[in-house]
Amino acid sequence: MPADGFVLVKGGTFTMGCTSEQKDCGDDEKPAHQVTLSDFYISPYEMTQGQWKQVMGQNPSTASKDCDKCPVENVSWEDVQGFIQKLNAQSPGRNYRLPTEAEWEYAARGGNQSKGYLYSGSNDIGAVAWNSNNSGRKTQPVGQRKPNELGIYDMSGNVWEWCADYYIWDYYQECHQQDIVLNPKGPESGAGRVHRGGSWYGNAQ
Repeated sequence: MPADGFVLVKGGTFTMGCTSEQKDCGDDEKPAHQVTLSDFYISPYEMTQGQWKQVMGQNPSTASKDCDKCPVENVSWEDVQGFIQKLNAQSPGRNYRLPTEAEWEYAARGGNQSKGYLYSGSNDIGAVAWNSNNSGRKTQPVGQRKPNELGIYDMSGNVWEWCADYYIWDYYQECHQQDIVLNPKGPESGAGRVHRGGSWYGNAQ
């Protein structure tokens, strides 16, 4: 790990999208396709309310208000861009950003250490994810469930996580027409942005 505690995700090639172990895939996750990624770093934890307040000076969260170790929520993609801009200004030599959807999925699957689990780190959703069955109807402090193969927590629950990519429902069909996609960044435009992971009030996706 680098000094700031991020996890190094070694690059590799993986199958992105609706693979054989997945359940209830949406059409926007099909067809599965090959993606190759370079090395990157990712935080092992979701951004907390305490970290958000330290940078932004306020806390927009409502699910577990004033829980500094709980993930920040109730933030738009644009809000996150403002946070990243301020964080980078406070962190000379760093260049923080949201992961691409491909990076997010590769990290959630365990990267080159993947064991092919249904959820990020386990086939048992309760072991790795705060969801509607175990959350007590609120977000929970980060890092309390089991981590995945790379030591990353909460990628299948607690709060949905923003990615950098624009969202288009049939983008995977375009990717499937190429043999292998290298470091994809998603479509050039779209009606919204990609979010992944599942949440405390639902199930993982």
